[in-house]
Order: sequence, then C-alpha cells, then structure tokens
Amino acid sequence: MVLPLASVDKLIRKAGAHRVSEGAAKELGTHLQETAIEVAREAITLAGHAGRKTVKAEDIRLAQKRLFG
Repeated sequence: MVLPLASVDKLIRKAGAHRVSEGAAKELGTHLQETAIEVAREAITLAGHAGRKTVKAEDIRLAQKRLFG
C-alpha cells in the first residue's frame, strides 16, 4: 500500500472515530488506493484525448465527476 497507515488513521479519526484498529486503517487505505488509481487512469485518458501527456488538476476533477457523478 502506498498510503501510510498513520495518515489513513488520521482520516478516520477526523471523521469522528475515537479509536481505529490497524485492520480498519489497512482496509480503508486499500480502498482509497484503488479508487485513486481508477481516477488517475481516467484522468490520463482525458489528458490523452486533449492531446496532452501531462495530467492536470482539471483532468482529475473531470475524471471524478465522470466516475462518481
């Protein structure tokens, strides 16, 4: 997993949890990583359609909208 468990733990706590198991942090981290890769792949496709090799913030925003509404 690319995301540090401590960072995922902080995200869960920021959402309101008082205690977070290592398993919960690992599970959310895995899901976040898979979701991020899916968004990145869509953004790469969008940049390619625009004739660019560079992925821009607008590609990420549009990819999120296309994938998740």
